[in-house]
Amino acid sequence: MGYFRAMTPRTLPNSPALHRVVAVLRSPQSTFPLACATEVFGDHSPAIPSRYAFEVCTEHPGPVRTRAGYDLLVTTGLDALEQADTVLIPGWEQPVDAEVSTAVIAAVRKAHRRGARIVGICSGAFVLAAAGLLDDRRAATHWARAPELAARFPRVRVDPAVLYVDHGDVATSAGSAAGVDLCLHLVRSDHGAAYAMRIARQMVMPPHREGCQLQYAELPTSGPVADSLAPLLEWLAGRLDQPVSVAEMAVRSQVSTRTLTRRFTEQLGISPGRWLLDRRIAATRALLEETDLPVEAIAHRVGLSSAVNLRRRFHEALRTTPAAYRRTFRADEAGTETKTVTR
Repeated sequence: MGYFRAMTPRTLPNSPALHRVVAVLRSPQSTFPLACATEVFGDHSPAIPSRYAFEVCTEHPGPVRTRAGYDLLVTTGLDALEQADTVLIPGWEQPVDAEVSTAVIAAVRKAHRRGARIVGICSGAFVLAAAGLLDDRRAATHWARAPELAARFPRVRVDPAVLYVDHGDVATSAGSAAGVDLCLHLVRSDHGAAYAMRIARQMVMPPHREGCQLQYAELPTSGPVADSLAPLLEWLAGRLDQPVSVAEMAVRSQVSTRTLTRRFTEQLGISPGRWLLDRRIAATRALLEETDLPVEAIAHRVGLSSAVNLRRRFHEALRTTPAAYRRTFRADEAGTETKTVTR
């Protein structure tokens, strides 16, 4: 069987300012969550300035079998975690009740004690749980594996519905595309909404989904599936500068306001008004980061009517002011950015 060599980014040795993300692989490796992380944290140049260096490692360097029918040649061992800023577990396929190796647990715990952020995508949450990092904490995983995670690790507060949970030092996501949601959320936390939106646009991703939104679990009945909200969401995203009521949304979707609200709750986990406000806040963040527009002008551009209303809504959402947020995320003369914002 042929294999692909997993390469370390060529910029890594000479780029100490880059945030180093190291993914821990295990045979058989699921390729989709690994690809999600690679697309978000990998090299986007020349279109997008590099902020991350991404590499992979494994407990026993050599060929790592994947579920896609090919092998990855991973030449780096767990010692790579000693320099990681973020340790990422992109899925962890193993038999039910099989134990995570003591070497992996020790390496993950050591990285966490050193201050590295530990992230589990989908079944990667099992590694974080085995290391004790999720004890008495809320965590996400794929809805189909949530009962198993809860049974094996009773101290973990497993939430089978949400897309992701971020505690700052540890984070977990549901399965499949929720890994992209979590990774983009981490980029927003590190470098702001504008930078994350540039990556999302390059990936041809829709507007971001918050962690509180619901997973799409198996259908509860065999009846007809409710119409997708995607056309309405796309229509709304192009009209953020205009006032839009729930009644107008319902007319656009040709349903009653009650039916529309129910669909939002079932498909997104939030109300229509909350979804629209979240989009307005996201657009505000990007404009604060990328433009010198005054707050009053931004308020009208994102449909929040006035600077007073924008400041109130912004503070409710992020616990900071637009001015403080702009100071935090605007690039300085050297082109660097600060990494955190009070939430």
